[in-house]
Amino acid sequence: MSPSGPALPGGTPVTVIPVTGIPEVHAGDDLTDVVDAGLVGSGLRLEDGDILVVSSKIASKSLGLVTHHPDKDRVIATETEYVVAERALPDRIARIVRARAGPIMAAAGVDGSNTGERGGWLLLPHDPDGVCARLRDELAERHGVRIGVILSDTSGRPWRIGQLDFALGVHGVLATDDLRGGVDTDGRRLEVTTRALADEVAAAADLVKGKVQAVPAALVRGLAAFVPETDDPAALRGRDLVRSGPDDWFGYGRVEAVRAALGVEPGTPDADAVGIPPASRSDSTRLEAVGRAVRAALHGVDSGTADLGQLSVTLGAATAFELGRLTARLEAALWCEWLSGTPGQPSADGLSVVVSVSGVPDRHRQAIR
Repeated sequence: MSPSGPALPGGTPVTVIPVTGIPEVHAGDDLTDVVDAGLVGSGLRLEDGDILVVSSKIASKSLGLVTHHPDKDRVIATETEYVVAERALPDRIARIVRARAGPIMAAAGVDGSNTGERGGWLLLPHDPDGVCARLRDELAERHGVRIGVILSDTSGRPWRIGQLDFALGVHGVLATDDLRGGVDTDGRRLEVTTRALADEVAAAADLVKGKVQAVPAALVRGLAAFVPETDDPAALRGRDLVRSGPDDWFGYGRVEAVRAALGVEPGTPDADAVGIPPASRSDSTRLEAVGRAVRAALHGVDSGTADLGQLSVTLGAATAFELGRLTARLEAALWCEWLSGTPGQPSADGLSVVVSVSGVPDRHRQAIR
């Protein structure tokens, strides 16, 4: 038994059923009518305890959340609260951001696939939990059943290759299964285990739906224990599942954290002026990488100059203290480019120094990759 709600008995079967009868969705369509039509077309009847997982794409289409602005970067910027990480690709800048819809994801969820004949960019609903609440309430009233609704979207994950679906919005489903305070099968107390239940359900549903198959919804049956009889105003929503504040250990990428400490915040004109590191080290010459590091080191520094060579940088400053500060900034900036700097002996007057540049040793690169 979990402190937050009943746990499933071991061996309980869970069934995931594709909802295949959903027609093409257009702006102004009633999402409840669309889903109902899909259920009828699939020969499905809702039962108590069912969880309906719906792709955010059809919700966005029904709400008319599409733009035909030609500049995708501008569209992404309007849907972004702040930038977490950014890398230069051959044809564009890729950014991981905190989206206005809530999650941290690539390109703020702005998507150009499966947008219909007119094309354009689909935007995520800014209140995905509200979309779930309306859909759940209207379906429950029509069918007289107790159900839950999850609005799903696709995202990559730190440290793992590939994308999977997660719960963008949640209503009528326990978003997490908090096992803390319980015991394992050996009687040991559980201290940190909280299952990401809504995300697990969303990911399971994506096994039978998806943009390639044109199946935007699935019915998950067998998890009635996690569909409460009554709504709890304090229940976690999809937006609540995003780590923030002191709980967010990963507010920046490894490069952006150092560059931000040097005054170069990601997603700002300062980052553009300094130069955004490429996603692949092979897409940048050593000289270009050193140049970015030098610009980052000099950013916001009142007194400091640099003469860039192929494998060394000569720094100069008005005082020995400023020279030392500038040298430390350059060493940090070089680290962002997978390079290291070794200062030589300062000049006789203590106001200039040559920093030799080399690559990061393979063992270190592997350790921090």
